[in-house]
Amino acid sequence: MTSVPASGHNLPPDPLLDAAAGIETTPDFTRFRQRDDVFTRAFWDDTVRSKQSDAFFASYRMDANPRKGEGFQQKDFALRNAAWLVSDIISNRSAAEGVREGFQAPIRADTPVAPVQVAIDDPARMAVEVKRIAKFFGADLCGVTGFDERWIYQTQVDTRDFSESPVEMPPGMTSVIVLGHQMDQPLVQTYPSALAGAATGREYSHEAAIVMQVAAYIRNLGYNAVASMNDTGLVIPFAVKAGLGEYARNQLVITPEFGPRLRFSKIFTDLPLSHDTPKPLGVKAVCDICTRCADACPVKALPFGAPSAQTQNRSAIKGVVKWTSDAEKCFGYWAKLASDCAICLRVCPFNRDYSKRRNRLWLKLALSPLRRLALWLDDRSGRAARLKPRDWWAG
Repeated sequence: MTSVPASGHNLPPDPLLDAAAGIETTPDFTRFRQRDDVFTRAFWDDTVRSKQSDAFFASYRMDANPRKGEGFQQKDFALRNAAWLVSDIISNRSAAEGVREGFQAPIRADTPVAPVQVAIDDPARMAVEVKRIAKFFGADLCGVTGFDERWIYQTQVDTRDFSESPVEMPPGMTSVIVLGHQMDQPLVQTYPSALAGAATGREYSHEAAIVMQVAAYIRNLGYNAVASMNDTGLVIPFAVKAGLGEYARNQLVITPEFGPRLRFSKIFTDLPLSHDTPKPLGVKAVCDICTRCADACPVKALPFGAPSAQTQNRSAIKGVVKWTSDAEKCFGYWAKLASDCAICLRVCPFNRDYSKRRNRLWLKLALSPLRRLALWLDDRSGRAARLKPRDWWAG
């Protein structure tokens, strides 16, 4: 394993691919340090850490503090925390070494790289095979893009004292396999609630298992594969470059299959694979005139106006022109709830069940010049209304 250097690890960025993906950097661009992630800051930065934030993390164990409010009762926390169980087992297994796998460090390989490599004569065919294997193990979406060191963290952290440590991976990584994991729509409709957090936890547990299995498959072929969730690098640029969707005002990737209702994971590999290309859908044109997420945010953490390189605090990457949230405000509200909040996901007009024909027709309308009509119809549909947790429990 070698540290990822600040330069020279891969080919220079392709301006045409960046443009197609909607990626625009400025001369101030700086790779992100994971220590500045707001969730990591909540352990070492007194401007973020509070009794509420400590209680937030503790609530994901047996220290949950149920209350009378609907969606925050004992059974709601019980389901949420059970949904996180598999992810927690993986992330905690190396905690004594300061390694939180899948969050502050990549998931450690449980299998060696086979000593004999399977010959890959057709990278395009191999990419199709990898996507098939990913879906076999349970991924809902899969795309492949090139390794791009800009989105790899400058440093990761040792969770024993939150000091910085180098990001390490095998040399010669050429591709990033990006996997999408669909969140349960009815649960998402109950945000904000501890109950809704089960939709997030279930997918973290799913993705932990899936990335480990896909990575093991690749290592069994004789190639390196590093399984990754929130660790190692920023997944959104890779997901967009892999053609899975388009970045939106609510900081999420909008996909034509599931809207914003996904979690993403990734695998870094030197397996010869052809790469997908970005597929601009027209989402940005909708977000340019839609502020439903920003309007609905209880603490006004989401931006109005056009994308910019302005950042609210150190928990945002510098030198990227995009819509950027105020992570401190957002996490502060999560801590107050003792659960995650995804109101911005719930109210997003693209949050629909696309197995239904009427929603597929709506999507075509939204991605056409008649996007204002699509938003007008969405406002009158009642689609964004919160589902009462008791109604979810009633089935």
